[in-house]
This record gives sequence, C-alpha cells and structure tokens, in this order.
Amino acid sequence: MGPAVAARSALTLDAELEEFVGQYYDDPLGYVRVAFPWGQADSPLVQYREPRIWQCEVLEWLGGEIKDRAFDGITAVAPIRAAVASGHGAGKGALTGMLTNFIMSTRRDAKGTITANTSAQLDDKTWAAVLWWHGLSLTESWFAANTQILYRIGHRPSWRVTPQTCAPENSEAFAGQHSERSTSFYMNDEDSNVPDVIHEVQEGGLAKGEAMYFLWGNPTRRSGAFYDAVFGAKRHRWKSWIIDVRTVEGHNAQLVQEYAEDYGEDSDFFRVRVMGLPPNASDAQFIDSQRVKDAQTRPIAVLPDEPLVAGCDLAWGGSDFNVIRFRRGRDARSIPAIRIPGKLTADPAVLTNRLADILTAEYDGQKVAMLFLDSAGIAGPIAQRLRDLGHRNITEVNFGADSPSPQRRYYRDHMWADMKAWLLTGAIDKFPRLEIDLQTPGLRPDTKQRIWLESKEDIKKRGEKSPDDGDALALTFAQRIAPVPSTPRVPYRPVSPWSG
Repeated sequence: MGPAVAARSALTLDAELEEFVGQYYDDPLGYVRVAFPWGQADSPLVQYREPRIWQCEVLEWLGGEIKDRAFDGITAVAPIRAAVASGHGAGKGALTGMLTNFIMSTRRDAKGTITANTSAQLDDKTWAAVLWWHGLSLTESWFAANTQILYRIGHRPSWRVTPQTCAPENSEAFAGQHSERSTSFYMNDEDSNVPDVIHEVQEGGLAKGEAMYFLWGNPTRRSGAFYDAVFGAKRHRWKSWIIDVRTVEGHNAQLVQEYAEDYGEDSDFFRVRVMGLPPNASDAQFIDSQRVKDAQTRPIAVLPDEPLVAGCDLAWGGSDFNVIRFRRGRDARSIPAIRIPGKLTADPAVLTNRLADILTAEYDGQKVAMLFLDSAGIAGPIAQRLRDLGHRNITEVNFGADSPSPQRRYYRDHMWADMKAWLLTGAIDKFPRLEIDLQTPGLRPDTKQRIWLESKEDIKKRGEKSPDDGDALALTFAQRIAPVPSTPRVPYRPVSPWSG
C-alpha cells in the first residue's frame, strides 16, 4: 500500500470513528461503555465490565440533561451542574477521566479547566487520571496530551482542556473560558477545599453555549461552595449524589474497618471519609465545640508534682498577638495568658525582656519548668539571648518538623492532637479568643489519612484570624516534662501589663 493510499485509508477510518463517536453526543454512558476496553484480557480494565453503579447513574443522568436542553450550537442553554460527595476511594477520579474524554471526544471546540484542592492532588491524582483514561480511549489518536494540556491535534487554541491550580491568586486562569458554539466545562476535585473565589470565577464561564460544571469531593466542611451545592442553600441548583463507600463495589473493606476501629463510626472522620457526609463539627474543625465547652466548666484537679509549662506563639508585628499560655497537668485555667500585640514587639528585645520576666517569676509557688517557643522567624536569636541570660529551661519547637506519630503529619498536628485528647479531662479559661481558636483549624485531606491541620495562612485566606491562643496552648504539649517536688503555694501576681 502506497503512502497516498495509506493516508486515504487513515482518513476514512478517522471519519468512520468520528461518525461512530458522534452518535453518543447525548449518551455519555453509552460512549463510556464502548470507548474503553472493559473486560479485555490485555487491558487494565480486565476485571471491570463497565463503570461502577453510581458512576453509571451520573452518566445516565447527564445524558438526560443533554437531551432536555437540546443545544442547537447557537442559543445558550442552562448550565448543567452536578456534585458528588463521597467517602474516600469511591472512584471520583475515574469519573473525572471518563467524563473529560467523553466531552472532548463528542464536542468540537470544547474547552475545559480541571482543578483540585492542592497542586499535589491535581498533578498526581486528578490530572493523572485524565491522562490515564485518555490513553485507554478509542479517540486517543485525536489528541495530544502532557502534564499541562490535552488538545485536539490541529485545534489547540479552540479545543482543549487544562489543569489549573486553585490558589486564589490564580483565579484569573479560570476566567474568560467561553465556547459559544460548544461546551465550556469545569471539574473540581476535592472541592471542599477549593476557595470560593475560584467558584465565583467559574460561574462566569457558564453563561454561553452548553456549559457544564462538576464538583467532587469528601465533604470536609460545613460551609463553602461545595457544601452549599450538596447540602446547603444552593442545592436546588445542583443534581447531587451522596456516596457511602460501603455501598460501592470493590471498596476497601479492610480500610473502612480500620477507620471504624480507630475513629468510631459516629466520628466526623468516619462520616467524611466513609459515609460521604459533612462533619457534625463546623467547618471540619478538628476540635468540636462541646469538647471546648466542657473544658471551660470542668473543675480543676492537679497533682502537686505536676510541672508548670508554658507555650509561646510568636507574632512579629502585624495584627497577630504574641501569646504565652501556661499549663500544669490538667489545669490550663488558673494562670492567665499573656497576650502582647505584635506591633509592640517588632523589636525582638522587647519580647526577650518579657520572656525573661516570665522565666524569672513564680506562679503559685512554681517557676516555669519549660518554656516551649515557636521556632519561626527570629525565635532562634531570642532563645539564644535568653540562654545567655542564664535560662536553660527553653525549648524551640518547629511546627513544620515531622511528627513522631505516624498518624499525624507535622509536629504542629502532633501537638494539637495531644491537646485535643487532653481537653476531654483538662480545664481551660473562658477567654473568647481561645474558645474560637481551638475550633478554628480544619483538617486537610491527606493521602496517608494522617491528621493534617490547616496552616495559619490558609485560615486567614478564608477570613478567620490566626489561632494564636490555640497554638500557644498546643505548644505546652510539645514534650513531656518530668514531675517536680511540690512547693508551698503562694498567691499568683501577674508579671505583665498585657496579661489577661
């Protein structure tokens, strides 16, 4: 066969494939069933005969919505909105890959953007799934694909889908995506933690053509765009599914059992990671409000040899506070916290003097056995200066260091987890800022299912204040300190004009 004949043959086959695929324009389930090598011996899908049951339901519903709108290529139709809240491992990534391939293969000049809660999730999971399913598709030869884009060969500017990070400062990357004569679509993975500003910009891309908008995720928060779409005020605008992974064929039953044993079936962790339900605690907060309330009213009981420890969370200027909090065993109430506005300690010497006073003073007959100091910023020079003054009871704590517990990601997570357990029997004061701080950090999704709290930066991005009092109290759990001989108790006298 000569080159010209081969070229004509290839064009004929391509035209036949286009005609074949075209008949599935409004039948995504039918397309997915024929476009991928289900059950074939040499295929990664050898053990599957078709998508999972819930995936088939979503695809079948989508086909009905496409038929109902009957987009004519000219007049814009109402956008199609779908959201899936599920436990971990239900197959949302696979659905992302299948749906992306369906839209790109059946709609000339389709434009799409795909995002996820973190760059790692986007690169390693979500976009990787898009590329994986593309590689299995009948239409693979139509497209070029890499880590930055998937596009129809010869039509890159007009017929493409790209991954974009969901950082608020990247919101412009989601703007201006219109396809008046085709489909503009967005898919958000792990959407609970995609900033609301991204959703606002995405909504602007739904005004023209046959627009589609898909949100998937574990419902880790009781607020935000994802919660509103599935459970909240805007759910009437969306078709939503809530998937308990225990109902999904092929789910990891052993892992689910481990979650039940480690966290309890009535825990927020189990609700979110298995049942696909939002946490009972607000905003997926790591520490629930009842635990805090109980600790505020619990009677104080302290053994006489309990050491007095202090935690200092540093601010270094701005609107945050330098906060020093004290704890003796179960008692974090009797000695008031010292809160120093960051603007008053822009000069490190000021804070050094304050900490020296604290380490010298006695509180109810005891001196501070150990001061745990947040090591961020220029804490190192301050700690060294205090040692030069003769103080040896100082330990610097790196919040970002590895946790000594495999179930917790970083050292900050380790301290907060110990503090959360302590709150079941400990006593705290009723200072409003501490109450709010303890309930502020939410859990981030972690591929190894470790405890991983929001950073201060992320907390501020969603409009909350830095949890300075919470971090200061958490620092008192940095290490265990040996008991000390009991001493006569004398009345406590504040050492700082900023205490209280």
